[in-house]
Amino acid sequence: MSRVCQITGKKAMGGNHVSHSKRRVKRTFAINLFKRNFYWPEEGRWVRLNVSAAGLRLINKDGLNACLKRAVEAGLIKTI
Repeated sequence: MSRVCQITGKKAMGGNHVSHSKRRVKRTFAINLFKRNFYWPEEGRWVRLNVSAAGLRLINKDGLNACLKRAVEAGLIKTI
């Protein structure tokens, strides 16, 4: 599985590592991704998600049910 947040859709970005002498070398910026189990009270079961730190804050703010519904509509999660 690729390293993509299943709530926000964030993934790794490309960029340059710039040295003191301004030489540029390609690099990737990885996201802060966690595998977390969430209890989904509407379904009465546990759900395992790959979630970024921003996704965790979004789940705390909006609730798991709203975030999962939005992720399915955006195509980030196929089925739950």
